[in-house]
Amino acid sequence: MAFNPSPQVKYARDFATKFKKTEVIILSINENLELEYASYGKTKELCADAKKIADIAFDAIIKEFT
Repeated sequence: MAFNPSPQVKYARDFATKFKKTEVIILSINENLELEYASYGKTKELCADAKKIADIAFDAIIKEFT
């Protein structure tokens, strides 16, 4: 797994560690009402899987509300 130092990914990684999860996706809305996400996977493969799922969820939300 390549280490990602972004603060958002750090919180996803911390959540995964604390709650013993292999993949975590955090969806959030910023102060400009823009949808954002951070994803984490314990391995390179799981990270890619989490990102793929997050992209699908993100796109579905955008489609539903725009």
